[in-house]
Amino acid sequence: MHDLTLNKLGIYEKALPPFSSWNDALEITRRCGYDFLEISIDESTERLARLSWGRSEISQLRTAITETGVPVRTLCLSGHRKFPFASEDVLTQERAWEMLRQALNLCGELGIPIIQTPGHDVYYEPSTDSTWKRYEDALQRASEMCRDASVMLGLENADKPCVGSLDQARALVTRTGNPWFQLYPDIGNVVAHGYEIGPEIERAYQHFVSVHIKDARPGEFRRVPFGEGTVPFRDAFAALRNVRYGGPFVIEMWNESSDDPEGVIRTAREWVRRQMAP
Repeated sequence: MHDLTLNKLGIYEKALPPFSSWNDALEITRRCGYDFLEISIDESTERLARLSWGRSEISQLRTAITETGVPVRTLCLSGHRKFPFASEDVLTQERAWEMLRQALNLCGELGIPIIQTPGHDVYYEPSTDSTWKRYEDALQRASEMCRDASVMLGLENADKPCVGSLDQARALVTRTGNPWFQLYPDIGNVVAHGYEIGPEIERAYQHFVSVHIKDARPGEFRRVPFGEGTVPFRDAFAALRNVRYGGPFVIEMWNESSDDPEGVIRTAREWVRRQMAP
């Protein structure tokens, strides 16, 4: 029987307590029992600035990876919520493409093999037939850029209903037809949208390059403590075990208000590993 507890397990950067250096962040990751860190490039000015890092900033993280032995294996490019490819604004479109080019350069410099991209055409502006068509075309072009950079682009079923299920995400991947464009599913989002996790996994697993793990409730996508939501983790992991999923997992959490974030992420790791066990 396939043992999911042997799969690599990473932690999302925003789950960590505030850190003063990348050595600190990666040491926390290792100390709490995780195999790698997922770095965030979100909408904040601070994290978007990472896309413009020079040699010094890149060297600091590269050195930290070497010294701690903890890699950065995935990059969550959620900043595209603010600057979507499909925006009606041409300048926003241009910013989106520049962000992807910069992210691919960062991945090349740091040896990051996977970029996660959110599954929605636009986020803060109205979705229309034209934005959706532009989005589909953008995914084709983006996947070709990722192919040329030898970096995998993983599509997340996000918190918008347009790509809420793995079936919807899989249809976009299949339409694009590029092996460098696959799925980076979020099992919490599947359940929050009201879909049944087991069948969704069974239909889409061949496209998985990584899996986000978090708890959720119907319509509630974030900050639900593990065990307090409605995600049927045992069913989800049974489905992944049955299809012999061998890729990485990432626990996605936010711990800004926690008094003991290290304790929280240690407990989360232990809880998730127990759910994975047959």
